Order: sequence, then C-alpha cells, then structure tokens
Amino acid sequence: MNMLEGSLWDKILIYAFPLAATGILQQLFNAADIAVVGRFTGSMASVCMAAVGANTPIVGLIVNLFVGISMGSNVVVATAAGRGDEELLRKTAGNSLVVALLGGVLMAVIGELTAVPLLQSQNVPAEVLPLAAVYLRIYFAGMPVILLYNFAAAVYRGIGNTKTPLAALTISGILNVFLNLFFVIVFGMNVDGVAIATVISNAVSAVFLFAGLCRKNGTVAVRMQDLRPDGRTLIRIMRIGIPTGIQMAVFAVANMIIQSAINSLGTIVMAASSAAYNIEVLAYYILNSFSQACTTFVGQNNGAGNRRRCRRVLKDCILEDFIFTLLSIVLILLLGRQMLGLFNPDKEIVSTGYMRLLWVFSAFAFSMLYENIAGYLRGFGISLVPSLLTVIGVCGIRIAWIYTVFQTSRTFPSILSAYPVSMAVTAIMLIIAVLVMKPSVKKPQTIM
Repeated sequence: MNMLEGSLWDKILIYAFPLAATGILQQLFNAADIAVVGRFTGSMASVCMAAVGANTPIVGLIVNLFVGISMGSNVVVATAAGRGDEELLRKTAGNSLVVALLGGVLMAVIGELTAVPLLQSQNVPAEVLPLAAVYLRIYFAGMPVILLYNFAAAVYRGIGNTKTPLAALTISGILNVFLNLFFVIVFGMNVDGVAIATVISNAVSAVFLFAGLCRKNGTVAVRMQDLRPDGRTLIRIMRIGIPTGIQMAVFAVANMIIQSAINSLGTIVMAASSAAYNIEVLAYYILNSFSQACTTFVGQNNGAGNRRRCRRVLKDCILEDFIFTLLSIVLILLLGRQMLGLFNPDKEIVSTGYMRLLWVFSAFAFSMLYENIAGYLRGFGISLVPSLLTVIGVCGIRIAWIYTVFQTSRTFPSILSAYPVSMAVTAIMLIIAVLVMKPSVKKPQTIM
C-alpha cells in the first residue's frame, strides 16, 4: 500500500479493516475457550468459566507489555519503509523476532514459577484456583510462539500489510475452535484442553508469519544475519516500545486490581464480567484498529518528510473511528443478551454481563480520542508523553477508584463507573498534549 500519496480515507479503511478483523477473530477464538467450557463441562461450567476469566488480567499484563514493545518495531519499520531504507527494515524485522523469542522463553520460565501467587493476588476463590492455575501454566508455556506472532504481525503492519496476519489468524483460529471441542468433548478435558488448543493454534500462526518474513522474494526478506541482535536497531525499537509496553503493562495492572474487586463479588459476577469482556472488546478492536492505522500512516509519512499529510491522517482516523465504532456498539447492544447467552444461558449472568456492556461502551468516545492521539504521537517517535499521560489518567484513576469509591459502595456498578471517568480525564490530557507539542509543526526527536 502506498501510504505516501493519494487519498487517505479509503486507504485507512483498507488498512484498518483487516486489522480490526484480526483482533475480532482473535477475541472470538479466545472467547471460544470460555464458551466451550461454559457449554460442555456440565456442573463445572461456571467454575471453569470463572477460571479462564480469572486469567485474563494476568495474561493481559504479560502480553500487553510485549505488544507495547512491538509498537516500537511497528514505528521503526514504518519510518524505514517511508524512507526506503531496506537494510534498516530487515534489521528491525529480524531483531523484533529475536526479542519475541527470547522474551517468550523468559516469560514462560517466570510464569511457571509464579502462576499460583499471581492468581492468589487476584482473590481468586478457592474453588476456582486449581483450574485457573492449570490454564495459566499451560498458557505461559506457549509464550514464545504467542509473542512471535505479535511481533511478526507488528512488522507486517509497519510495511502496510494487515491482510497476511489476518490470514494467519484465520487459519490458526479455526484450528483452535476444533481443538477446543476435540479436547473437551472427545477427551473429557476442561480448562487444560482449551489452553493446549490455544498454544497449538498460536504456534501455527507464528510459524506462518515467520516463514513469510524470511521468504527470499518477500517484501522484507529477513536473512540469517538480520536475526543477530543489533545494538542500534534494538535501541530504536526500545526507545518507542518500552514506554508503550510499560504503559500497557500498568494498564493491565490496573485491570488486575479491577478484576480483583470483581472477584470479591462472587462467581456469578466473575463469569458475567468475563463473558461481557469477550464481547465488548469486539467493538474495541474496531476502535483500536484506527489508532494503529494512525501510527503506521504517520510513521511512513513522517519518514518521507510529509508532515502536513500526518495531520490529515489524524483527522481522518478520528472521523472514521467514530463512525465505525458507533455502528459496532449499536449492533452489539442490540444482540448483546443473545451473545451473552452463548457463554452461559443463566439469566443472572446475562443480566449482569449486559450491565457491564452499557457502562464500558459509555466510555468509548473518550477512548477513541485518546488512542488516536496517542497513535499519532507515536508515529512521530514520541512515545513517553502519551504513555505517561495514559498511565496517570487511565491506570492511576482506576486504581485510586477501587481503593476509595469501591470501598464505600462494594457493588458492580461502583466498579464499572471507573471506566468513563478515567477515559474522559485521559482524553482531555492528550488533547492538551498534542495542542502544546504540535509534532507536525515542531521538529520531533528523530527515531533514526
């Protein structure tokens, strides 16, 4: 895709839609874990659902840290592509794959040793803890291939290709669903079966993308020498990726604290919240796809020295994001109760889950603004400011909320009200930041 010339509106859509579809499919396939154990484990259904759901914040903490770091790869690749620097493009891709594999091995070892303490810190009920620990240990064992997929996908996004990661995920996701059903129904397994299925399917998608990046006649054509750690290239990636990764990790910590508060309200609320989360993120992936499009388009155009076009990218991304996120929210709310019923038909779970959808969606307008602005700034190589403001606005307020407001009113709505408040404050701070910094006018710090 030529991001440097021609109209932006259609190209942003062409880039964002496969990216959104990738996130949605990924979430649907992840939701299949909960749906399968909720439907086919008999009297253990609610406990198994709660066990899988209890792992969401912990898994999010680790995966988000590295997905944030992979944003450094995305920006450096995009800037190199905009400048036509093929050598830097290959080195960045190769070093990104190395970071993914080494980071995955490290997280696998740490995760195996800390699985139970992490779950205990989340106030996971005693009847849920053993199953939750089994799921988490298996998931951690698969971290090398899980991170490899995410870093490889970031490289593809940087060169403007969002279709190949979608194809890889579609193949592995379908496999995941069949393996879920096979392990649970045929072998009589529960959370261990769906965890094993998740790891196997991620390995398939990771190998698919890795092979594509290393293909000799491919767009990137990573060579063996590009897989050797290179100090300068790693610094470029980490200078953008580490602040973003820390931000996303702290974000996950805030969600862990929220999840801990949710867990204290009992198994029904845990199961309902888990099911609702797996539905609400369908709209979030649409929202977030335009933010990532903003980062890549700005990165390439900044690399080419076309900074006026960068401003047009931000405006178009915000407008398109608003339209399509709104449409997705309306559709999900219309079908929300039926979708929640797919996870568990219990009326109390469905009603509680739908309440979460209403609260969280009320905050999406603010989320759309701050994520697009943050993506815009990162495209220029400015990572620390949006990361810091997001940590303060989203994470800081949510953590403080749980330790103050929730303590005076220990109810589910009390927890959920933290979402619109924290996102509104963050949006205001980032709007002020971009108006003050004016990265398309003032020369930002170079990432090259």
